[in-house]
Amino acid sequence: MAKIVILNQGMTGRTFELNVDRTTVGRVEENTFQIADASVSSRHAEILLQGSNILIRDLNSTNGTFINGEKISEAVLKPGQTLRFGQVELKIDDGLPLPASVPPPAPVHGSAPAPAPAPATKKAVDSTMVIPRGVSLNALEQSGGRPAGFDTNNAFTKKRNKGNLYLIIGGIVIAVVIIGLIVYAVMKASSSSH
Repeated sequence: MAKIVILNQGMTGRTFELNVDRTTVGRVEENTFQIADASVSSRHAEILLQGSNILIRDLNSTNGTFINGEKISEAVLKPGQTLRFGQVELKIDDGLPLPASVPPPAPVHGSAPAPAPAPATKKAVDSTMVIPRGVSLNALEQSGGRPAGFDTNNAFTKKRNKGNLYLIIGGIVIAVVIIGLIVYAVMKASSSSH
């Protein structure tokens, strides 16, 4: 019997057996397989058993469904591939040895066995946390370069602060008046001493 195994820290080793034709995956309790993680949508994806194939279908989730890092809307999951719902990574475990091209995961030395999964709580996360992904190279190439109004030919202009200008002019005027008064006082003193 095939099962999916969560790889994320804190949920490592949590499994779900795929024993029905259709398994819904999401953050809320109504799903067949609940993953209480903010990056997983309420109704994120469905897993369909079609003979020996395991079909993964995204249900218009906020953060997407990925197989080996490639976003999918619907695809067949093969043993050894990594499945990701939002930020939660999983692998398929069909009980068979992995194909020769995929090396088995290395054991972690000195680690304790994975803790038992925490019992499901009634409190669900309120909403899906959107994981920012940035801008894709395709979006940059299609945008045609710089936004409208972006002009590289104009030299940068310095913003003027009029308050500082008035303060400097006022200081110069006061300094000239003081110097004038000092000169006048010195001349007056020298003329009265003669």
